[in-house]
Amino acid sequence: MRRRDFIKISSAGTAGLVSPYIIPSAPQERKLRIGLIGAGWYGMVITTAALKAGGVEVIGICDVDSEHLSSNAAEVEKLQGTKPRTFKYYQDLLDMKGLEAVFIGTIPHWHALQFIAACEKRLDIYCEKPLSYDVIEGIAMVNAWKKAGNIVQMGFQRRQSQAFMKAKELIENGTIGEVRQIVAQIHYNPGPQDTKIQPPPASLDWEEWCGPAPKLDYRPSIAHRSWRLEKEYGNGHLVDWGIHHIDIIRKVMGEGMPGEFYTTGGIFALKDQITSPDTLTAHMAFKKAPVIWQHRLWGNGDVTREFNNGVFFYGEKATIFAEDNKVVVFPMGRNAQREDISIPTPMMQDNHVINFLDAVRKKNRSLISCDPEDAFKSTATVQLATIAYNTGSVVKWDEQKKEVIGNPAATALLKREYRGKYIHP
Repeated sequence: MRRRDFIKISSAGTAGLVSPYIIPSAPQERKLRIGLIGAGWYGMVITTAALKAGGVEVIGICDVDSEHLSSNAAEVEKLQGTKPRTFKYYQDLLDMKGLEAVFIGTIPHWHALQFIAACEKRLDIYCEKPLSYDVIEGIAMVNAWKKAGNIVQMGFQRRQSQAFMKAKELIENGTIGEVRQIVAQIHYNPGPQDTKIQPPPASLDWEEWCGPAPKLDYRPSIAHRSWRLEKEYGNGHLVDWGIHHIDIIRKVMGEGMPGEFYTTGGIFALKDQITSPDTLTAHMAFKKAPVIWQHRLWGNGDVTREFNNGVFFYGEKATIFAEDNKVVVFPMGRNAQREDISIPTPMMQDNHVINFLDAVRKKNRSLISCDPEDAFKSTATVQLATIAYNTGSVVKWDEQKKEVIGNPAATALLKREYRGKYIHP
């Protein structure tokens, strides 16, 4: 099963393009003027969610792919009745008169520069996950947000899932007893990758798309949408998609960051097709309970495919399996019967965007579901687990000092040097 098909089945949070309206705007309400940086697939998902919520006007969009730019400017015009201005470079969009907020839907290696530039303009920001490509970028982004005092929402939309909140309730009321271990997984088969080196599409400025990241020879397997499994751009499945489960585990359990990481795996089934692990097991020593992440990008995934995408909370009295739209409780006892609790949250992505818009209109940072400081903890967690894999070592982390303890090889990977003219924050 290809990733995009798997997402349609298992993640209601990506249904922003087809979700119904939730909160209609009052006719007299002044529209919030927003811009979109990165007018590709998910940039349009979150922008469309904002337009459906109402009370906004997209006055500008930018993208380094002229086809994305023209087709999605036309789509925005169809949705709101007026055509936004179009830009190739995000700096030009940020200079627009009257701009109040931006949505950032670009590749992770662009997040830091665009986010910090928007903070310097004192613009409110909705930014897709992960917060950053590397740990030091993340620290700089949090500092920029604190200095600007702006309102920022990070795109961890599973915080809106009623199913995961039900799991939190069951854990907190003692239904499963003390949680002793947590296992999270998203198994899927991405299918064959087109790795043939070739010229980029005429519409795409590949130099600008790569930006501060290494400029690799173009091939479809590392470009639009497919960059997620490329080490230099998406940094792998755990950082790209698994981060959602790590974030919601932190939310459910009230955790900070792990103090220790150990990760094993490799590229076994997809050699010469992807550059990040197709098989991975990461051990993360959170304070309340150890967390194990695992993924297999081949075969059937879990023995029971029903559990390919979700989180197991193993308690002393019962086990909970939670995913976007349901919770399954497995009590102890030979004859115990599982209890399935269906709790759909079809508007998960829309609600996360609405939460941001509501906070912006009320000028109240405390209403935000996931601010940059909280997002840093989830992002740095998966980055450090990946560093443990890349160094083949145990990585110990001092959360207060935000530094690796006694591991020079791991410390060196907290920051990636930028390419060419770009300056790392």
